[in-house]
Amino acid sequence: MSGRFIEVPYRMLPGETLDALLEAFVTRQGYDTTDTGEGMRGWVAELKRQLERGELLIAHDLQTETTEVMTLAQWRAFGRDLADDEEEG
Repeated sequence: MSGRFIEVPYRMLPGETLDALLEAFVTRQGYDTTDTGEGMRGWVAELKRQLERGELLIAHDLQTETTEVMTLAQWRAFGRDLADDEEEG
């Protein structure tokens, strides 16, 4: 992977920062927060379990100075896309 994205260990983030990132991910993915019975809290708890299992990760984009939650598939796709861009350049 190029130097554009770096993985941020989720355990290093303050709890409220991690919660805010996970809530933004839920909103961006369009999850139905009414179907867990616990609303947003239920989704955040589920996403934390996915982080623990390594199914999600926190990535910081050095180009845009943004930090967000990504699935492993998104992380790998970004890596491939960035590698392809660099080969052309």
